[in-house]
Amino acid sequence: MTQTQTRARRPVDPPCPDQIRKPEGRFGWLDDRLLQEGWLSRLGPEGTAVLVLLALAADRHGTSFYGRERMTAVLGMSRRDVDFALSRLQELELVAHRPWRTGHADGVWQLLPLPRSERGPRPSGEPVSIRSVLESLGLSA
Repeated sequence: MTQTQTRARRPVDPPCPDQIRKPEGRFGWLDDRLLQEGWLSRLGPEGTAVLVLLALAADRHGTSFYGRERMTAVLGMSRRDVDFALSRLQELELVAHRPWRTGHADGVWQLLPLPRSERGPRPSGEPVSIRSVLESLGLSA
């Protein structure tokens, strides 16, 4: 084992040890693979913000009932940015949506399990086609 590996395993003292956070809420829905597998860069800041909001608002089934207008108010984002973020989350299969009625934009949002890494983001440095770049921006090739 190298010295670097040894250092990484040693506990690190936090800057304020008398103020250690302990979960007091219901529970959390964010998987650490969002960070470890590069999902956050695929989501961008808007998608990440909406995902965090849905996770914080989720019930025990991972569902949230926040409407788009409420999301824009809580996040301080435009409706366009919220709509884009929700589309991106659905495209990446991170959330599912069931509208209240046919053609209605709002309804039930469900956080889905993260897809396994083979379906996840490409590692940085791996070649990407122009088509996939355009599609990730919501443009047709």
